[in-house]
Amino acid sequence: MGRAKDTTSEGSITAGADFLQLDIGQAPPGGRADWLAARLRAAIADGRVPVGARLPATRVLAGELGVSRGVVTEAYQRLGEDGHVAGRGRAGTVVVATPAAVVGRPPTPRRPPQVFTGRPGVEVFDALRAAPAEVDLTPGVPDLAAFPRAAWLRAERTVLDRLTPAALGYGDPTGTPALRLAVANWLARNRGIRVDPAEVVVVAGVSQALGLLAQVLHAHDVHTVAVEDPGSLGVRQHLANWGLAIPPVPVDDQGLRVDLLAATGAPAVLLTPAHQFPTGVVLDGERRRRLLAWARDGGLVVEDDYDAEHRYDRPPVPALRGMLPDRVCYTGSVSKLLAPALRIGWMLVPPRLHADVVAAKRMADLGNAALPQLVLAELMESGAMERHLRMLRHRHVRRRDAMIRAVRAHLPGAVVHGAAAGLHLLVTLPDAVDDVALAAEALRRGVKVQPLSWHGQRPQPPGLVLGYAATAPSEIDRAVATLAHCLP
Repeated sequence: MGRAKDTTSEGSITAGADFLQLDIGQAPPGGRADWLAARLRAAIADGRVPVGARLPATRVLAGELGVSRGVVTEAYQRLGEDGHVAGRGRAGTVVVATPAAVVGRPPTPRRPPQVFTGRPGVEVFDALRAAPAEVDLTPGVPDLAAFPRAAWLRAERTVLDRLTPAALGYGDPTGTPALRLAVANWLARNRGIRVDPAEVVVVAGVSQALGLLAQVLHAHDVHTVAVEDPGSLGVRQHLANWGLAIPPVPVDDQGLRVDLLAATGAPAVLLTPAHQFPTGVVLDGERRRRLLAWARDGGLVVEDDYDAEHRYDRPPVPALRGMLPDRVCYTGSVSKLLAPALRIGWMLVPPRLHADVVAAKRMADLGNAALPQLVLAELMESGAMERHLRMLRHRHVRRRDAMIRAVRAHLPGAVVHGAAAGLHLLVTLPDAVDDVALAAEALRRGVKVQPLSWHGQRPQPPGLVLGYAATAPSEIDRAVATLAHCLP
């Protein structure tokens, strides 16, 4: 058997056991797979096995280590579940992401990032994204290491093979016909919404959808949009940026308090009925009926369906848009399905607003870039998107469960909310805790989280909004343990 060779270039093969000087005698009895996975994870983290390298074939590595092939297969599976490697068919098992560094104890002293100072301003998310951290539990971020690169490349080749020169010119500001058809089919299959593709407006994410809608509402003499409380700080910032008043409506364990909506005097309301952000509750049946009755009496509902496809322990919740299309504006995107960097979303508006929204989109940017739209349409129509979503659901359940276990083990006084769906958990804490100070200390120790108080206009119980989708289970446990050490 030949000696292994070191891997130094992307795509090269790391063959055999010698490349890491692996000594199976160091593995504890009954824990060989765990030991091997940890050694490989450490080698990926410190660059000895770089992103793009192929791990040894399971048969080869098992033979050199003198273990059963099942030990190596299990270790590779654990790395795959963590998002560090991916099977590429004949290309073997390839390293696709570097693990975050281990959160150390005691914490390494560092200059406190200037993020959690005073009331959060419009720049706070940029500052938080730029702040260094070993483990990032920011909510709303999908597993970016799981982006379906191979499927995207196949779809891109298919699109380019059949692309006509005319398709490279200026197009319809509402989006390419192919993507509008694919979105209409996707919404019918996954959200119970029947819509003509001509009604779909492709936008640069939900943030642009809100900006276009705000402009149109002002033109229709609507200057106030009620919002959930607690509710997304980012959404409130977008609406306020366009000059809309945003009175809060309380949220409880049944969703938006529709009985308090009329008291705001707002002619429109924005909410997340399928998986409320950040509490995770679902707008229950009676509240839905009351909300739709309010809309029939002249109100306008803006439905942000930001992560409704990510559901685990319950059946899908129908979209409000499918029940009352003439009174509901609907927004969605691929930011939580694939990656925020794609900047592709869609919106549906009542017929009376459609022409105005299209005019605003035309003046904003003449329409989204066509090539990514066509590639996304191919993913949606080929079934690749559904396959990717099924894989993500299995992975998310493991990571969610790991976070729940970690909270129970390290934060016994905390209560977990919103576990049945989505990409994050809300964890409420004892009343004596200052969640902003806790988040600041956690960031100083290398763990990035968001305090619940950021997302409320009225006083909220202390809590943290913890994203789990982009973090490996082992890192989740270490991060939650670090949070426990940050408590007074």
